[in-house]
Amino acid sequence: MDLRAGRFDGQMTDDAAKFSSSIEFDRRLFEADIKCNRAHTTMLMEEEIIPEQSAKKILKALDKLEQEGIGALDMNPSFEDIHMALEDYITKEIGPEAGFMHTAKSRNDQVCTDVRIALKDEINNTIHGIKSFIQTIVDMAKENTDTLFIAYTHLQHAQPNTFAHHLMAYANELRRDCERFQDTYKRVDMSPLGSAALTTTGFPINRDRTAQLLDFSQVMDNSIDGVSSRDFAAEAIFDYAMLSTTLGKIADEIVIWSSYEFRMVECSNQYSSTSSIMPQKKNPDIAELARGKSTISYGELMTVLSMIKGIPHSYNRDLQEVSPHLWNAIDNTNDILSIVHGMLSTITINKERTEELAGANFATATELADVMVREKQLPFRTAHKIVGRIVSQAIEDGITTNDIDDDYVNKISEEVTGQPISLGEELVSQALNPLKNVKSRTVKGGCAPSAVNEAIKNMEDFLNE
Repeated sequence: MDLRAGRFDGQMTDDAAKFSSSIEFDRRLFEADIKCNRAHTTMLMEEEIIPEQSAKKILKALDKLEQEGIGALDMNPSFEDIHMALEDYITKEIGPEAGFMHTAKSRNDQVCTDVRIALKDEINNTIHGIKSFIQTIVDMAKENTDTLFIAYTHLQHAQPNTFAHHLMAYANELRRDCERFQDTYKRVDMSPLGSAALTTTGFPINRDRTAQLLDFSQVMDNSIDGVSSRDFAAEAIFDYAMLSTTLGKIADEIVIWSSYEFRMVECSNQYSSTSSIMPQKKNPDIAELARGKSTISYGELMTVLSMIKGIPHSYNRDLQEVSPHLWNAIDNTNDILSIVHGMLSTITINKERTEELAGANFATATELADVMVREKQLPFRTAHKIVGRIVSQAIEDGITTNDIDDDYVNKISEEVTGQPISLGEELVSQALNPLKNVKSRTVKGGCAPSAVNEAIKNMEDFLNE
């Protein structure tokens, strides 16, 4: 039965019907569409716009469909979307009275209401997933506040660090990702239902009531905007793209850290594979795939932005094509979130190697310059020049940080400034010791255990909000 028969005598060709159908990717709107129809029918009944008995039949049929599940629907591509498939089911159940369900409602406002309902659930699920990951990172950080690590800039040795401090960088990035979703949720949480095709309706409907029934915090003020806006979808995809960036960065560092050259961590066998030809290999395949897949949401964002840029108000069929890209960005990113969470939580830290790297390659040189400034009131640029010369001379002499003493520092200082700086053995030794170096960074946000513990407390407060 063609629910819209009357305007045309003929029907679309099979290929045209298939081309225009969204029935396949509408599957995830099944529950949202039942909720939407239930709320709208309830409101129509309460406002005495449709007969009470007909409304009750519709509501009973909707309950039956919800219990039976989406398998009870005829998902033939001849139906343009799930809304028509659902109405067809109700019509078969109760007859022509099912038509009352569509009173004062268009598929235009129905589809964007459904998308918003489903997207709210998706965002909440993702927020839960992010917070769960942050909690794991916090737990790992608590166990590694004294675990020496090496920090990089330009992927070159920079300064000693702790693994806990590095982990908390991930936690703070993920927190901002979470907060972006929380903020976007406000703009998704708006009901367009009642906008009808684009100018609302002559029926005395109660939009506040349907918003209440559907747990929306507010009603959209403009009906044209209600049916034509998809900025909320683009914004959500952007949030997923940014989350993908964070996750891709974590995956990338796991790939680097687990290489033979770095040997800082080892991936669990659960997230690794071997070579088809080289039996000695342990490849971080899952991390690499996570890094690669983290780009997918970027493409979905560009696609959706291109779709919504060049169309006039109000509803255009182009908007139908937004949803599959939205769902794909969500599914892909949630998969990466889950896999990176599991992968990071199961890595093994090579503490001997990370401690070795923390003290290697003159990574503590900055602290030696800082000591000169603090103890001898030397301008930092002068101190920087002295220490830079110390490093270059040490490399030329073939010695390491462990071989640099007060005499060596004084010798270079005399060459640069004309006089020894005379820090003393203890200050030189402390400045060049990676563990003491780390513990001196007590400034808020620093890598000292005390500063990291403060950051952990702040993060736990966020998680408990």
